[in-house]
Amino acid sequence: MTTKYDLVVIGTGAAASGVAYKCRAAGWEVAIVDSRPFGGTCALRGCDPKKVLVGAAELIDWNNRMLEHEVISGRPQIAWPALMRFKKTFTEPVPQNREKGFADEGIATFHGRARFVDQTTIQVGDDTLSGRHVVIATGAKPGALGIPGEEHLITSTQFLELEQLPGRIAFVGGGYISLEFAHVAARAGAQVQIIHRGARPLEGFDPDLVARLLQATRDLGIEVRLNASVGAIERKGDHFLVR
Repeated sequence: MTTKYDLVVIGTGAAASGVAYKCRAAGWEVAIVDSRPFGGTCALRGCDPKKVLVGAAELIDWNNRMLEHEVISGRPQIAWPALMRFKKTFTEPVPQNREKGFADEGIATFHGRARFVDQTTIQVGDDTLSGRHVVIATGAKPGALGIPGEEHLITSTQFLELEQLPGRIAFVGGGYISLEFAHVAARAGAQVQIIHRGARPLEGFDPDLVARLLQATRDLGIEVRLNASVGAIERKGDHFLVR
């Protein structure tokens, strides 16, 4: 049996939720679908949990600045497992709260991978949804590098779930997510390296500001390798070799 809607939204992140709520407020019959826990990237595995980690890193940075002026004594450290537990207090309630919010507004919710049967018909498990309009708001995913040993890499999502921070960690790429996580990891006590294939990181940003950030990154003890392409990753016992 096919259930008809004015709008079917695939994804439950910020963009998907905004469309769903506005169309429902306009009187449309709306359904929303996600194959992952409701909430999307920003709330569950992106902006929001990252801010928790960045907040802890900023606290370390401020303390270190005050130490230089002898305003405080003692050097604090980030307790990574405790930080991860604290982060989860923000992310774990999101799926249930997000789904309840949809239900309260009369938006039908479906869990599972959406598959197009035709241009306006979606199959989700045993449910068939037909929409006058269909919005795809599933976000992005990391691009494949196509190199030997790529299976050893972890993504930003997995970094945000690390129960223990490695003593040494390398970030492949010089984008803003890499820089943010590198600074967090360094201030949490890890030995950090950034490997970027271009002449400078953050190529789409103001060169003067990037130069200052790059200097601050190196001053923090982060090794930044530019014009360096990663060709392969090999496991060597309990660590990895980046070639």
